[in-house]
Amino acid sequence: MTKLLVSFFTITATFSTYAHGISAEAKKAMIEGGYFQYVWLGAEHMITGYDHLLFLFGVIFFLATFKDIMKFISVFTLGHSITLIFATFLGISANYWLIDAVIALSVCYKGFDNNDGFKNYLGLKKAPNLLMMVFLFGLIHGFGLSTRLQQLPLGEKGSQMLMRIISFNIGVELGQIVALAIMLVILSGFRKTEAFKKFSRVSNDLLIICGALLFLMQMHGYLHTSSPDEFGFSEDNHIHHHMDIEAKKAPVETYQHDNL
Repeated sequence: MTKLLVSFFTITATFSTYAHGISAEAKKAMIEGGYFQYVWLGAEHMITGYDHLLFLFGVIFFLATFKDIMKFISVFTLGHSITLIFATFLGISANYWLIDAVIALSVCYKGFDNNDGFKNYLGLKKAPNLLMMVFLFGLIHGFGLSTRLQQLPLGEKGSQMLMRIISFNIGVELGQIVALAIMLVILSGFRKTEAFKKFSRVSNDLLIICGALLFLMQMHGYLHTSSPDEFGFSEDNHIHHHMDIEAKKAPVETYQHDNL
């Protein structure tokens, strides 16, 4: 069990580091490329966004009809599109570790709700309106995506910047469609088996555990990087900045030494 937990933290820490930053190569591609590059990056972020995917998996877990799937996914899409587009265009941002911590809690919430936690453990006759909760969590997920997009050179406010944001959002939707298709194929296969009831319990328990572990990881990241970020200067960028300064100073010092 200990080895499994260590492996989980190692893998998710790697993904978390990637998720919280935009590589120099990606930034260069955004400058040199067109709107398609933003579409591609949006799709990539959704497909590799394990916290978004876990939440979506929980949302569609018991949805068997096409009508229900479209209803809930449309509400989630509307929610994250609103904050992704408007927060990015207006430059509204927040500490990404805290945003992702709330997203991790949304994963816990969905697993808890799927296992009838409100009734079995809290004694409530009725859980909160699921459609409304999916919409609210969609807003938060979109804000999390916005924190990534705002790391890119989007340019000055105007039609070009808006089109870049919309292109990224289109990519997110395309990535979401691909991920959902895979999930639905897997779930539809399990629903036909007698072991689905046991599988559903275990799966949603795992959603709660994964969400809790992700929450702890995000809070750990927040406690170690929140102060530099308050000034819009992350700890990683701070270190790389000093490395660049030292690299630039080295040739000058060598030249001065040679001329003494």
